[in-house]
Amino acid sequence: MWKSMMLAAVMVGLAGPGCAEDVGTKIIAMERAALDRSDGGDAQGFLEISAPDVVYMDPALEAPLIGLPALTAYYAKFPSGGEPTPGVMSNAHVQVLGDVAVLSFHYVSAAGTKKQKVWNATEVYRKTGADWRIVNTHWSLTAPMM
Repeated sequence: MWKSMMLAAVMVGLAGPGCAEDVGTKIIAMERAALDRSDGGDAQGFLEISAPDVVYMDPALEAPLIGLPALTAYYAKFPSGGEPTPGVMSNAHVQVLGDVAVLSFHYVSAAGTKKQKVWNATEVYRKTGADWRIVNTHWSLTAPMM
């Protein structure tokens, strides 16, 4: 396992200058576009960039959702449309390991409203052909320990 991880890291380094950075920029842009749609009540943006075998976890769930049909059914429970409540994404960081990329970021949903929530998020993307798709999502509410 360790050798595979090291090889993946070396392969990223051999891919050429800026390659991993370009992937990171693309993944952050994909995530930001899906967040913008979701903040407006349209979860379809996330469904469009999720893999069929996606695993989804958030604090509202007792167990992970496994597969795109389960995620689609979960998102269908939330109201669509309405006034968008934009959030703020910060501290985005992408680690590229061959055909896998891990995006970690901080997110304030419904920023500046009474519904504001502060999150830590991690998205694992897998490259399939020319596309990157989310294979694992993990959201957690954050309350920094003081």
